[in-house]
Amino acid sequence: MSIKYTQATLDKIVKVLEEGGYVLRLEKGNFNSGYCVLEHKKVVVVNKFLDMEGRINTLMDILSLLKIDSHTLSAESKKIYEKALKEADGKSLEEDNSDNPQEGKQENQ
Repeated sequence: MSIKYTQATLDKIVKVLEEGGYVLRLEKGNFNSGYCVLEHKKVVVVNKFLDMEGRINTLMDILSLLKIDSHTLSAESKKIYEKALKEADGKSLEEDNSDNPQEGKQENQ
């Protein structure tokens, strides 16, 4: 599944955050990962110098980290949130396999 890097996609992701009770702020700052999440205040701060693709990728990563009650989301937002969670699971599986590339391979003797 690929993501379209358009303003409409970005708007949909922002809508998921808003429906989940989070506020998105675009700020300049020294972010190592490009973002900062203030969970107790439900504020997500993203580096304003990221291009659209960077913002979309960053926000999709953030969505997978946040605990959003899917019952508060509209059908469209729930679909995007679930996609973010699914992609995060895929990334964690890839990372696990890259830690031990020999795992699951049989040696030919």
